[in-house]
Amino acid sequence: MNGPMRYAKDPVLFLREVLDMDPDDWQEETAADIQKHAKVAVKSGQGVGKTALEAGLCIWFLCCRPYAKVICTAPTMQQLYDVLWAEIAKWLQSSKVKDLLTWTKTKVYMNGDSERWFATAKTATKPENMQGFHEDHMLIIVDEASGVADPIMEAILGTLTGIDNRLLLMGNPNRTEGVFYDAFNKDRERWRTRTVSSRDSKRTSRDNIEMLEAKYGKDSDVVRVRVDGKFPKGGLDSFIPLEYAECCSDPVTVPDSNMLHVGVDVARFGDDKTIITTRHGMRVDPQLKYAKQSTMETVGHILQICKAWIADWTSRHPGIHDEYDSPVTGRCRVRIDDTGVGGGVTDRLREVVEDEELPIEIIPCNNSGKAMDAHYENAGAEMWGNVRELMEQTFSAKARGEEPVLQIPQDDELIKQLANRKYHLTSRGRIALEKKEDMKKRGLGSPDCADSLTLCFYNPQMMEYNPVSGGI
Repeated sequence: MNGPMRYAKDPVLFLREVLDMDPDDWQEETAADIQKHAKVAVKSGQGVGKTALEAGLCIWFLCCRPYAKVICTAPTMQQLYDVLWAEIAKWLQSSKVKDLLTWTKTKVYMNGDSERWFATAKTATKPENMQGFHEDHMLIIVDEASGVADPIMEAILGTLTGIDNRLLLMGNPNRTEGVFYDAFNKDRERWRTRTVSSRDSKRTSRDNIEMLEAKYGKDSDVVRVRVDGKFPKGGLDSFIPLEYAECCSDPVTVPDSNMLHVGVDVARFGDDKTIITTRHGMRVDPQLKYAKQSTMETVGHILQICKAWIADWTSRHPGIHDEYDSPVTGRCRVRIDDTGVGGGVTDRLREVVEDEELPIEIIPCNNSGKAMDAHYENAGAEMWGNVRELMEQTFSAKARGEEPVLQIPQDDELIKQLANRKYHLTSRGRIALEKKEDMKKRGLGSPDCADSLTLCFYNPQMMEYNPVSGGI
């Protein structure tokens, strides 16, 4: 049997001889699975070598099938481009086929036939991203498959119409629902499945496993998912993982900025609290919490905070005047939940700012309004999504030993609220947050501290965040 045909039948041999990989037993078994089975699903703990295997199989399929297409996808751009696509570049560059293929930031193609013979990277955020791909020889790789919404998975399954079409799902088993979960349960007979524990991998850190067990308990869902590669006993359906919120509350030094950002969640005389959150760049201050405050009292608190900040900034920067020193743009940006009683706070604050010509910009926000990002059901979910992304970036940065992106107060009430709110995907594949009345039914109060924090980062105009100036 000649070389190319031999490798086509034996992906493990390709990984070893062409890419110089030293695959673990489970990687060899999974590579053999994808050659023999149309649909393969692998759930695992962290750090076992999933990404390296995905990269190797992508290159193998491209090199061993005529006019092959490989579609690589993941729930986030960071996971897809910074992790998986970068891994493909690493293995290709050191391989024996590096002169056959050309790697770009979004595509790997066979030299001389870039239009029909290629691998491409598409984020799993819209069903249409996964549609329109058809070829006799096609491999679809879904990284962190548990985080991909069902409508997108259904679009992926709908493309598998060719004679040699294969699908590989891999990831941590975070959710107890969806296509990835069903592959190991009710649809198990249609899939070739494997479970890989971090305990069995030579690549994982024993110290990290012990740390997780000590922090969360050996029988906790966190250890089940992140170490043992098992689905949680309960549903890991919190929108912001507890570990993200806790990670961002560690004391660190985050650069200051030349602007004060304020987020105000207004409660007035109910059981909930009025919460005022301030931040300087990406450093969030301890929150101010008030019960049973009138509209005028809330306005007074906001003005006191802003005036004190303006006076302090001016004293530290004498003689400096720029575009922020006007009511149009503002040295302070105040974002207020403008629905209900918040509307009165917005109106009165505007009157005072105009009368006194204060450099304060007022931005009314409507949680139930339309989101700028079509992947969220409303503006409230989008606000939470903005903060979740910053927390995820911080979690990833600290795991790499890099400087954190975001710091929030060490406030148990705030962290609890951030981590306890659930989410679901609508029939249109949009992210929707758990309703506050449903949270109260579960014995939880209104997430007013968390809402105030998310308001502090919200930008309806979608201005690009500048970590130096603090503008967002």
